Amino acid sequence: MSLTKMTFVFTCLFTVSAWAQSDKIARGKYLVEEVARCQECHTPKSADGQFDQTKWLKGATLNIQAIAEVKGWHKTSPDITSTSRLFQRWGDAGLIKFLTTAQNPNGGAAGAPMPAYKMAPADAEAVVEYLKSLK
Repeated sequence: MSLTKMTFVFTCLFTVSAWAQSDKIARGKYLVEEVARCQECHTPKSADGQFDQTKWLKGATLNIQAIAEVKGWHKTSPDITSTSRLFQRWGDAGLIKFLTTAQNPNGGAAGAPMPAYKMAPADAEAVVEYLKSLK
C-alpha cells in the first residue's frame, strides 16, 4: 500500500473515530441535561432563578428538602465535572459503575436525594464522556 493510501486510510479512521466520540458526547449531554436533569441539583442558580452557566454541574446547595426526616439526606450536591475530587477519586470506571448499578465504587448506595440510576452501560459511558468534556 502506498504512503498516500495509508495516510488516507488513517485519516478516515481518525475522522470516523472523532465523529463517534462527538456523537457519544452529544448523547451524554442529552442524557444529563434532558433526561436525568442533573443540572437541577448540581448547578447553582442565580438570584433570577437561572442556572449559573459559569458553574455548570459544579455542585450546589440543594433547594429541596424531604417532608419527613430522611437518613443521609444531603444538603449539597457535589461537583460532577471531570476536574472534581469525586471524578478524580472514582474515575471513569467508578462513575460508570455508579450509573449502571446505583452503587459507588465501594458498594455504597447514593445518598438521598440522588436517584438510584441503573442505566445501560452505553448510556453511562456517554454520560461520563460528556462530564469529561466539561472543565
